[in-house]
Amino acid sequence: MNNDKQGGFFNFGGPGGPKLPDPKKMGGGWKFSVVYVIVLFFGIGLFNYIFTNNVNPPIPYSEFKQKIESGEIIRVEMNDSFFIGYTNKNPAQNIFKIPQNLRYTSPGNYYRAVPLNDPALIALLDAKKVEYFAVSREGNAIFGFFFTWILPILFFFMIWRFVMKRMGGAMGGVLSIGQNRAVIVAEGDVKTRFADVAGVDEAKDELVEVVDFLKSPKKYTEIGGKIPKGVLLVGPPGTGKTLLARAVAGEAGVCFFRMSGADFVEMFVGVGAARVRDLFKQAREKAPCIIFIDELDAIGKSRFNNFSGNDEREQTLNQLLVEMDGFDASSGLIILAATNRPDVLDAALLRPGRFDRQVLVDRPDLSGREAILKIHSKDVKLDASVDLELVARGTSGFAGADLANIVNEAALLAVRAGRRLVSQPDFNEAIEKVAIGLQKKTRVLKPEERRLTAYHEAGHALVTANTPNADPVTKISIIPRGFALGYTRQMPLEDRYTITQSDLLGQIDILLGGRIAEEMISGEYSTGAANDLTRATDIARKMITDYGMSERFRNVALTSRSAGSLGTEDHHEPMFQREYAESTQQYVDEEIARIVESRFAKTKNTLDNLRETLDRVAAALLEKETLDEKEFKALLQTSALGQC
Repeated sequence: MNNDKQGGFFNFGGPGGPKLPDPKKMGGGWKFSVVYVIVLFFGIGLFNYIFTNNVNPPIPYSEFKQKIESGEIIRVEMNDSFFIGYTNKNPAQNIFKIPQNLRYTSPGNYYRAVPLNDPALIALLDAKKVEYFAVSREGNAIFGFFFTWILPILFFFMIWRFVMKRMGGAMGGVLSIGQNRAVIVAEGDVKTRFADVAGVDEAKDELVEVVDFLKSPKKYTEIGGKIPKGVLLVGPPGTGKTLLARAVAGEAGVCFFRMSGADFVEMFVGVGAARVRDLFKQAREKAPCIIFIDELDAIGKSRFNNFSGNDEREQTLNQLLVEMDGFDASSGLIILAATNRPDVLDAALLRPGRFDRQVLVDRPDLSGREAILKIHSKDVKLDASVDLELVARGTSGFAGADLANIVNEAALLAVRAGRRLVSQPDFNEAIEKVAIGLQKKTRVLKPEERRLTAYHEAGHALVTANTPNADPVTKISIIPRGFALGYTRQMPLEDRYTITQSDLLGQIDILLGGRIAEEMISGEYSTGAANDLTRATDIARKMITDYGMSERFRNVALTSRSAGSLGTEDHHEPMFQREYAESTQQYVDEEIARIVESRFAKTKNTLDNLRETLDRVAAALLEKETLDEKEFKALLQTSALGQC
């Protein structure tokens, strides 16, 4: 029982277009060419080494002169590299005029020596009547120049070109580093439509005007209207911002430029600005079209309190601001951007004339989740018993990407079990797998740990059942999953957007129920409720500092909200900053302790009155390991009848 976690309904633990060249096809032949050049280069070097250096190695010059004096050498051939002394009259006369540095003579018939500036050698040769002559390098000039200069330069050029190509350049990455890296999808090749997007109906309605303008701009220009130059899609990760942008391009039937904000930033100064200029230049040539910049906050962070100076990111932002201000929206060029951090964006980006319209793409509600599930499961073979509305109820707070993952996980689970259709239990298991983690069937708990976990989860479940307005318990399990040794699942009956003070106190009661049940049977506390306590304390703190629910600071918020930040804490909770004195902090700490202690005493009294039911539920968990909603309600009814 290491952690307790609640994801809204869980208490657990405690226990197409112009096709770009294929890089593989582009690099395949090139890679072989480089290999061939390397083999040829080293082959020639090896051949030259064997046939020029290892055949009769040079002898000392003094020894060479001694052999002339002794009469052993009777003929001397001179060139720039060696003096070659032959011991017979017919030393393989020029051997078919093969270049001198490749000529071969049988070992033992000649001697070689490195030439020295020795005028006495000619006198010695004349005195001994030795025939001597010089050999010109006429046959070697072209080969020597090629192997000495051309081949090495060609070799290193090819290696440089290959490396630059692997780094992303077309003809050497440095020469094309200022070109934008946008993925261009040609007109008509975007297959996504608004029908493929669900759960964000309000956002779709906002974008219909953009599509209509791109299809028939005269309707707006004739009346004097102007379409927004830029539309900023704001929302938590996974809610479908990129999908919406593709749907706009698909509905409008125009060219689509897709690029991430991080693609503009490079280590070289000025590259980001150059890429922005190149992107807008290409977009104007293909207008009407849509430019989509994902993760805009990568280049659009506020310049206020930026002490790094005029850095590369700021230059890129400046160029983007200039380009957005410099084009006419009537040309049919629309900019869409997406971010989940609107609070960090520069104010100049958000003013009218640049990103005129901000569209919130939030997590879907119950009907939206059901519609998303229908879209993602249309190609999945579902059993007739599958109720997608029930799945949608069990996925409160999930984004579109999460729901797509659940459908896929359910299909994989069905295949793993050998079924041809996806059933409702597959979806239930997929939800728990995504929200909590993998089921760890091989983890063996000690009997005492298993008993503590059973009472811990039974405590959560019983307090939930006796808390007004709490979501009903649908499953209790002591099978380890993820980091949890057990969990209690609740199913929201409907989406809730506001929570009352009594509901918050009820959540604290539910979180404390597990620890209280442990203490009732063992007489001491364990670490299994660590996450429960963390979350209960967090709720109590927010009641005092954020929601104005304290005696001293009633209706006063002690923190300032960091406006617009999404997905930072809970599903919809923004970030807060502390703005109060140390004495107030002491009061907050004392008030948190008071609230938690009072709820602990109340919850303990509730479980004391339900001790028989607690034992009954824990015993059933120890026997079956998992209880569903019907089994849990049956145990509650049995206890109620027994008390009657």
